[in-house]
Amino acid sequence: MTDQTADASNKSARKPGTPGIAALRRVPPPTPPGPLSNALVFGWRAILKFRHVPEQLFDLVMTPIMFTLLFTFVFGGALAGSTGDYLQFFLPGILVQTVVFNSVYSGMGLSTDFQKGLFDRFRTLPIWSLAPFAGLMVGDLLRHLIAGGIILGIGLILGYRPEAGLIGTLAAFAMLLTIGFGMGWVFIVLGLLVRTPMTVMTLGFTILFPVTFASNIMVDPATMPDWLRSFVEVNPVSLMTTALRGLMSGTASVTQIGLALIAPVVLTLTLAPVVLWLYRRR
Repeated sequence: MTDQTADASNKSARKPGTPGIAALRRVPPPTPPGPLSNALVFGWRAILKFRHVPEQLFDLVMTPIMFTLLFTFVFGGALAGSTGDYLQFFLPGILVQTVVFNSVYSGMGLSTDFQKGLFDRFRTLPIWSLAPFAGLMVGDLLRHLIAGGIILGIGLILGYRPEAGLIGTLAAFAMLLTIGFGMGWVFIVLGLLVRTPMTVMTLGFTILFPVTFASNIMVDPATMPDWLRSFVEVNPVSLMTTALRGLMSGTASVTQIGLALIAPVVLTLTLAPVVLWLYRRR
């Protein structure tokens, strides 16, 4: 009698349209998030860092402005005869240099997260192994877009005119993002191997300064000694700069674009598995 009373009480307490226990047992579990969903979550985390740590935008904004104005007005007249002519030559190169330099922040961010123990927590989560690194890449791509937009805006104010118009500029920015994505893997590996963010930055710029300045970003290699010119002409940074100049002026060839993409593609295919191996091993 008591069981019947309890059952009747449960039925009367149940709201109309509410499923019973048997029906709830038949509900399948939610589908676990896939790699894309994991990557988007960590990408959003990278975007939130800009809101919560706005001071990191200072270096991102001021460095491109300083380089563009300094080289255009200090060296432009001596190297090209006028600042306007030099700006047409120099601006695509400073875009490449900025993206390459900004790639260092991937390794610094990774090293910082390791110091705080965040990646120990990430390892315990049922997520795609590369999702945290995808978040770092999203942060990098956002930096590249912000810095590239600032440089292009300053260039347009100073008189730079991309002869290929909007389509050529968009193609150039797509190549910039590809370059930044490929270069980012180098510094993620460095962030996994080096213990402190400052050491990552020091080693990163030690590698980048000779590779970047021994290129055709700022001067025509024809004015260089033969031994240096032979290096500059095959320097990946020079190949990227040549392709970017061609895209923005409307003169890029398929060969130039292909040569510029070799380094980013090779770095991605080679270092992404290395990153995963180091991450699991650390």
